[in-house]
Amino acid sequence: MSGCGKVKAWQVPLRLVTGAFILHSGMEKWDGPDEQAQGVHGMARQTFPFLENIDAPRFLKLLAAGEIALGAALLTPMVPTRLAGAALTGFAGSLMAVYAQTPGLRKEGSVWPTPDGIGVSKDSWLLAIGLALTLSPHQKHHRHHRHHKHLQHVKGHGGRHQHHCHHEQGGRPGHHGHLQQAKQVAQEAKEARRLAKRVKGLSQDGHSHQHSHRHGPGHTRKGGPAHD
Repeated sequence: MSGCGKVKAWQVPLRLVTGAFILHSGMEKWDGPDEQAQGVHGMARQTFPFLENIDAPRFLKLLAAGEIALGAALLTPMVPTRLAGAALTGFAGSLMAVYAQTPGLRKEGSVWPTPDGIGVSKDSWLLAIGLALTLSPHQKHHRHHRHHKHLQHVKGHGGRHQHHCHHEQGGRPGHHGHLQQAKQVAQEAKEARRLAKRVKGLSQDGHSHQHSHRHGPGHTRKGGPAHD
């Protein structure tokens, strides 16, 4: 189950099972007999007195329509989970109110059900599921919290991060740094060769000047002494 609602994996079984159960219950009530309408209406009006103004068959139809709509919402991925969970919580809460106010469904002085109230008491599970879906963290809020936590982590290690970037710019870990270091070595080698040539040239000029001073200006190294 996925889609615009971005239902999480743990929410799928909760929405699927409760949605299918409530949808099926509503479809069965839609064409329920008068006996069923009288029984359901009689229990509901003891807890909610304003329902006395609605006749039993019409109340059963309204209840069936509400259950069908709720079941379809739980089964539809496009419906946000928190919205579907809030609707389920309200529906289950009204059922638990009927359980608490109807005589004979609970043991005297206890929250535990009598044999006649076991079926209604199990609606407490629907209430728990509705609360779990309603209180589930919002997807955007969760992403914002992770992003904020990451920014705090980066700020806390800002000095270390800058030191790492400095090494990358200096040429140790990064590819750009290796290129810079290679260019620097090549430049130094070029300067060394230029300096060596200059020293060699100065050395040759000094030797020629010294040889000329010893043997006179007309003497050459290869041709011997010069004669007029």
